[in-house]
Amino acid sequence: MSFTGKYEVESQENFEAFMKLIGVPDEKIEKGKNVKYTTEVVQNGNELIWSQIYPGHTTTNKFVVGQESELQTLSGKTFKTNVKFEGAKIVVDFPNYHHTSEIVDGKLVETSVAGGITFKRISKKLA
Repeated sequence: MSFTGKYEVESQENFEAFMKLIGVPDEKIEKGKNVKYTTEVVQNGNELIWSQIYPGHTTTNKFVVGQESELQTLSGKTFKTNVKFEGAKIVVDFPNYHHTSEIVDGKLVETSVAGGITFKRISKKLA
């Protein structure tokens, strides 16, 4: 299954609690609560370019599944990790949370788990 496409956030669960838990400053949480942003993914085999496009700035992570890559966290810090496939899911262990991305019924479903809190974001594919 290819992740390639543009996706717009449709719904989020536990955004505020999760962001507080991982150390995102309150002012960024407040700004991010109701922001509609786009995720753009370009996949070429095991190589992916994953961009989150917000009003005023874009965060882009480029990585190769199975190789160590430098990524940026939700709080803006960079770290090195080995991105994996588990079945049809992309799996990333961030420094303080576990993240998976998958395509379910044509939608991008991203799930992050830390300290007993699960943050789930569902984005619809744009035509």
